Amino acid sequence: MSRDEQLKNRWNNVVEILSNQFAEGDVLDLDAIIYLIGVQELGKVHETFKKDEKLNLMHIAICRLLVPYGYYEFDFVDKDGWPHYSVKEELPALKAGEQSVLMKEAIVNYFLENEVIK
Repeated sequence: MSRDEQLKNRWNNVVEILSNQFAEGDVLDLDAIIYLIGVQELGKVHETFKKDEKLNLMHIAICRLLVPYGYYEFDFVDKDGWPHYSVKEELPALKAGEQSVLMKEAIVNYFLENEVIK
């Protein structure tokens, strides 16, 4: 199986698992999955968040997902329990499709690392 096929299969597996668990029959998109990862990383899974907090959660997720790629590193947790990351290396200029593939790959790796998928 090619690397692209494997990524596609694993991505579909992640989408199916999370959609079944959180979307009541709907299919979650990339942004929704990034948001869920942010909530998981914050550790406040039963809270309701305001719009700006939701954006911050997505930022947390993106930083966390890109740590293994060398773009960010964990910095500290603030007094309210929010993790902060610092930029290690600027992201390269990527086309929209390339960004999507990078994020899907990072998400798949996150769920492999956390043993949600195999």
